Amino acid sequence: MVTVKICGLRDPDMVAFAAREGADWIGFNFVPQSPRYVTPEAAATLMLRLGKAVPVALMADPDDALVMQIARLGFPVLQLHGQETPERAKEIKSLTGRDIWKAFGVRERSDLGQIGTFPDIDGLLVDAKAPDGAAFGGGHGQAFDWSILKGWSAPKPWLLAGGLTPDNVAEALRQTGAPGVDVSSGVERIRGLKDRELVRAFIRAAKGRPDQP
Repeated sequence: MVTVKICGLRDPDMVAFAAREGADWIGFNFVPQSPRYVTPEAAATLMLRLGKAVPVALMADPDDALVMQIARLGFPVLQLHGQETPERAKEIKSLTGRDIWKAFGVRERSDLGQIGTFPDIDGLLVDAKAPDGAAFGGGHGQAFDWSILKGWSAPKPWLLAGGLTPDNVAEALRQTGAPGVDVSSGVERIRGLKDRELVRAFIRAAKGRPDQP
């Protein structure tokens, strides 16, 4: 079964809804430049509504103080979405004892080469490279050419991200064979605010059960 991560949630009712609908992971965004940013204090409240979903903390180039503050909230997974080096990823893993995921922005086949330089991460996201000059790395609603993944073998468990929607996620999975998918802007009608119908439709399309009531 394909796994699904719904990222950038800020509303407790939406967290509970996504979990009930079958989201495997729910991501909370701690990047201040993002329209989906939440404070650690807000995240602590949101996490009370997770049900069986696993929380993931998204950060970009965090300092040790933020890393430890987030880890103490009980996040089992820390997702790095900045310019972190392999050494920094290893350092954060040692500091917190948490699983570390790293997001990699790609636009062409050669961009996949960077992934193999991170031997100490536990998982990865293959995302669309952010537009030039963007203030933050992900959540821009742009897909990349999935054909660049043909014949590529991921060195770690991975999720496909970047421009996924309820309408294209099934095709994306068919083309890439991804074991899981990550979505943020693709389930929003207003930037930064998730839509229940789109969240439900995305999860059902990704998991191959669109006709369920």
